[in-house]
Amino acid sequence: MRNRLLCFAICLLGLLSLPGYAQPEAQDETFRAVIAADGKQRIRILGGSYFFKPSHIIVKANVPVELSASLEPGIVPHTLVIDGAEAGIAIDAVLGAEIKTFVFTATSTGKFPVYCKNRLLFFKSHREKGMAGILEVVE
Repeated sequence: MRNRLLCFAICLLGLLSLPGYAQPEAQDETFRAVIAADGKQRIRILGGSYFFKPSHIIVKANVPVELSASLEPGIVPHTLVIDGAEAGIAIDAVLGAEIKTFVFTATSTGKFPVYCKNRLLFFKSHREKGMAGILEVVE
């Protein structure tokens, strides 16, 4: 039984490492947030098989942002990381099918990486497979 399980795991890992497996075309979609009547910018991010949609998000500095994120159905776990501590943005969360909401106000302009930090053993990280984008903060 143990040998069958090991064989299954090795076959599954081999299948997942095939070039192009579960990797959609590049997601070069840009979303520019608008300021709603309540003074907030709202963003919705969907993650999936090695992508974030949209992959390029533009927000205004010093205006509150409400970012909602979730994953499409699937078995591969993913995270959402936004590295922008110098601008008051620091998100590092596990994503799931249920929507998670993050609230922040970017205090300075710049381009900050958005990515999934997950990696399976010695394979490419999810970020290297294309699950990455940019949060751009403008005046």
